Amino acid sequence: MSEEQPKVYERPPGYADMFNDAGRNAGSKSGLSLQGLDITAYDYPYLQTLIEKSYSEWQKENAGAEALKKFRWAVLSHQGAWLSGDSELREYFAAGEDGAVHRSLSDKMPASGMNPGLYEGSVVCSVPLFTRSEGDLFAVMVSVSPGSAGEELALMVTESQALLFRTCFYRKFESMFVNDLVRVHDHAKLEAYRRSVLFQYVKRMHVQIDVHSVLSEAIESVLALYPEAKVELFMSQDHESSHPLVRPLLLQHWQEDVYVRTFMEGTLTIREHPEPQNTVEIGIPMGGKQGGYGVLHIEVDKPMLPDMDLELLGMMADAAGTAFENAKLYEQSNLMIHELRMINELTQRLNKSLHLAEIFQFANHELLKILEADYCCILIYNAELGGLEVVSCNAEWLAKEVFEKDYGLGGLVYHSKEPLILSDYNEERPAESKLMETTNSSSMIATPLTVNGEVRGVVLLTHAKRHYFSYDSYRLLQALTSHIGLAIGNAFLHAEVRRMANRDMLTELYARHYLDEVIYECQNRDFCGALIVIDIDQFKQVNDTFGHQRGDKILKQVSNIVKSTIRHSDIPARWGGEELAVYLPGIEIQQAVQVAERIRTRVAEETDPRVTVSCGISEWNWTNNKISVESLFYRADMALYEAKKNGRNRIVVEKAETV
Repeated sequence: MSEEQPKVYERPPGYADMFNDAGRNAGSKSGLSLQGLDITAYDYPYLQTLIEKSYSEWQKENAGAEALKKFRWAVLSHQGAWLSGDSELREYFAAGEDGAVHRSLSDKMPASGMNPGLYEGSVVCSVPLFTRSEGDLFAVMVSVSPGSAGEELALMVTESQALLFRTCFYRKFESMFVNDLVRVHDHAKLEAYRRSVLFQYVKRMHVQIDVHSVLSEAIESVLALYPEAKVELFMSQDHESSHPLVRPLLLQHWQEDVYVRTFMEGTLTIREHPEPQNTVEIGIPMGGKQGGYGVLHIEVDKPMLPDMDLELLGMMADAAGTAFENAKLYEQSNLMIHELRMINELTQRLNKSLHLAEIFQFANHELLKILEADYCCILIYNAELGGLEVVSCNAEWLAKEVFEKDYGLGGLVYHSKEPLILSDYNEERPAESKLMETTNSSSMIATPLTVNGEVRGVVLLTHAKRHYFSYDSYRLLQALTSHIGLAIGNAFLHAEVRRMANRDMLTELYARHYLDEVIYECQNRDFCGALIVIDIDQFKQVNDTFGHQRGDKILKQVSNIVKSTIRHSDIPARWGGEELAVYLPGIEIQQAVQVAERIRTRVAEETDPRVTVSCGISEWNWTNNKISVESLFYRADMALYEAKKNGRNRIVVEKAETV
């Protein structure tokens, strides 16, 4: 059969409008109110999927039409490119050489023609499809049918099917738009629900001011959203929470544990477990501005995963992290205020006393109470004893005991000058400790006791439980000990000032006013006592001969002899000028004479240049009428006058009794 020229039918007036009216009528019958919707030239590159769906729907509607079974169909773009249709026609129309299609696209009119190159004796009909608002060409519908059906009839069938396809296309387009609206509506509804849930959740979170309530609220809120899920909260801090679903986050084997990996990487982690578990693990990091604090760990059945709002859970975890951080800051600020109040009260009470024994006893009592320890031991280095002396301890068997300064935990802290925290003495045991062993303690915190910038001792606190003391307790002990050191320093300074006020600077003997006070106290306490007044013979001649500096040395030599001759409880003093005095508490006159004789003899033998001394002695006892301090001194002075009058270098007791 010879190839015939394709027929081109002139487009009747209002051809595109006819399609538009038909589309509007079809839309009106379907009850849709979306007639203003239409595609534009900007949509053409994205029409293939919509065309394919429309073509499938069109095929379903024509499934029972016997007359159409002889036709093969295709839909081409406004540029003749393949969009959808019978796959056997694709290669032919993809070449873009069909005359009917070419004329239909260029003239925007229906066209048909015989084409022996495709199927012998077949008719190709091409009908343009126009948009319903602007009447723009957006596609063509093409049919291939046997020539026996007649070219004119084939074109009419193609035009009617093009009209039906266009209706299907716009119905699908409207359905797609409606579905988009529904999705937007559902998304907006979901967002509104999410905002409502998140708002209420955040509102509840931020009224909580303690850590336990924040953690409980985070867990209970997730369980309320997903009651079938298994929820746990792994915390790197405060893992000792009383809530049963709060667990400690242990950083071991982190490649295997979802929650540890989530914490380390700081990102949401999902792990699916195959059969037979068929579950999904979800790890959501919980952190704040200052860092990560834990992981919200959720385990659900795999079918539940698509319905879970992971974004909402992430926002809830972030809100929980912020609330946790705020609660911790509030808790720490309260703790700091409490600590400052305790430090202030401790400092005030310590400064009320200037006696070291009272300070040590009070500090021991307060440290036990504040830090809730079992035992407290305060050690001070005693230079005379050459070791660390226990000056205060509620373990009575250790009171006043002296340890070598390099012994045990106390010696370790004293030498290192660094504080120590010990969680388990039996496991760690950096040094031996009599305190730990005799009290069966496991935990310890210790810190050096610094006085005026120098380490003078150690403070030790213990408890029977392992891991009892926290870092906060460790830090608080250091703060409290620094204030105890200040109080001890003040007491030392006060004692030194008193010592200087009560001592003669040249001889380092007590001053006369101090001697008067001691004698007065002894007369109210003891049964008897004796007073020796000592005068260096012809001291003026010594000064005139050797000079006053040498005279001062002689005075110091005599003073040292006096101090080394008497008992530790006796009170030596400089009475005035070259005169010295010694009060002997609990001593009668005969014993006082023996002490005076030893002094007189040693002075005559040991001084350089040689000098002698004269002594006057007086006494008192409980059988006498009360003798005043002034009377005691007067009687001793009179005895001294008699000794000097009778030739010096001798001892005279009261009532002019000569020895």
